[in-house]
Amino acid sequence: MFDPRKLLDDLLGSKVPGTESTVRDKADQMTQLAKDNPIATGAIAAVLLGTKAGRGLTGSALKLGGLAAIAGIAYKAYQNYQAGNQPAQPGAGEPELLPPPAETTFHPSQAPQGEAEFALTLVRAMIAAARADGRIDDVERRKVVDRLSLAGIDSEAEEFLRTELERPLDVDLLVAEAQTDAQKVELYTASRLAIDPDTSSERGYLDMLAGRLKLPQALVEHVEATIAESRHGA
Repeated sequence: MFDPRKLLDDLLGSKVPGTESTVRDKADQMTQLAKDNPIATGAIAAVLLGTKAGRGLTGSALKLGGLAAIAGIAYKAYQNYQAGNQPAQPGAGEPELLPPPAETTFHPSQAPQGEAEFALTLVRAMIAAARADGRIDDVERRKVVDRLSLAGIDSEAEEFLRTELERPLDVDLLVAEAQTDAQKVELYTASRLAIDPDTSSERGYLDMLAGRLKLPQALVEHVEATIAESRHGA
């Protein structure tokens, strides 16, 4: 069985094993191919191969690794929300992103279903968000899976992603996998990292997901602001 934590790292731009390249770097090499064959450039390709701006992390967030970065963003957003702070503006010079304290429910080790299992849930959340605009057809799906190996993703992870692309979208099941309030914030955070909601269907999906997770609008705004900080950080 592949390690879903490693797959989550790959989707968020970590180094491809044995190289100095990231998944995003590999995706950049395919830009011309995408221009020559536009049918290959859908939302799911953007998420899996790193071509969409929505999930790009930089600086300290990227160094934490995928699972810890998502937890750190969610925890910071939640703390600011609980304190009644206003959402920070990008470029405001905020401190670097840190992992949540080990004793909090946001720390990956505190996941009731296990750290690896919840990482798998977050990967599924990213894929579901990527499919939100409905532009993935059978031809495009085949184009995507044919290119997964170029991103440095191993065969077992590739098979998992291939299966997920074929699976009917079940938001209720996805939401049910978030067993704690902390995990609900993390699930929304991962989904938001997967896409830049520049279409009404993408924004609608995120709003629907926040509603299903019963997240207050003010908390959602803090998640948005914290993600923006993480993209523009040092």
